[in-house]
Amino acid sequence: MDQVPGSPQDPQGASGLPGCYRHPDRETGISCTRCERPICPECMISASVGFQCPECVREGSGTGHAPAANRPRTVAGGAVTADPRLVTKILVGMNLALFLVQQSVGDRFTDQYVLLGQAFVPEFGSVEGVAEGQWYRLVTAMFLHGGVTHIAFNMLSLWWIGGPLEAALGRVRYIALYLASGIAGSALTYLLDEQNQPSLGASGAIFGLFGATAILMRRLNYDMRPVIALLAINLLITAFWPDIAWQAHVGGLVGGVIVGYAMVHAPRERRSLLQFGSCALVLLAAVVMVVVRTGQLT
Repeated sequence: MDQVPGSPQDPQGASGLPGCYRHPDRETGISCTRCERPICPECMISASVGFQCPECVREGSGTGHAPAANRPRTVAGGAVTADPRLVTKILVGMNLALFLVQQSVGDRFTDQYVLLGQAFVPEFGSVEGVAEGQWYRLVTAMFLHGGVTHIAFNMLSLWWIGGPLEAALGRVRYIALYLASGIAGSALTYLLDEQNQPSLGASGAIFGLFGATAILMRRLNYDMRPVIALLAINLLITAFWPDIAWQAHVGGLVGGVIVGYAMVHAPRERRSLLQFGSCALVLLAAVVMVVVRTGQLT
């Protein structure tokens, strides 16, 4: 339950940091520049100097600006919404729904949309793959999975890391980050993996979310040890677990770090240009990798 605004006591966490006045269980080192109450990333709204809490923004800045000028914004400049996890819920739902389709239809469906460089597919009796002009596979493979364990691990990771990140970035920026990271992972896999090796899964996009989360936590001066430890564990699993496309993980991570840095560090006056420009840069790099690999295979 949210604490009543203006409560005289701010809860203290075990680390000595105060808890957000609206979410007492979340420790934070950031406070509202107007009322000086502690606020967590979900409650932070970018101001001309520092961050403000939702209540101070609703009260207005006293500058005579129109109400729209004081509309609540996330730390990355996105719009604050009633359900900050909506996109994450939709992504999880899409992945689960398509996994059920995979189980119902069988290999014919999966073989049609899995990431494949260039190979003869007996199911269709023809040569299939990205090199054959099926670029859509770079995206569709991001929403397919190879088994119950595979999708369970990815969806738990997506829910755990994606929800808070969506709240901090806003829906549009979060979607852009997710897609750019996933496509970067698919492109690097296509470039470096065997041409007849199928690949699928949301791992590339999820590793991008990990990278962006690390950038955000660094920006807010949070303790980065938990996310770094989790990322290290995932990278070790990537390196030593058989049949894992490490290229997708590395490509997604690099793409996520680039886009994430632009999302949280772009200056306010050029914020949108730099944020979405970074997404375009990552996508351009993906296109270059795809063109180079296609030239090698055709």
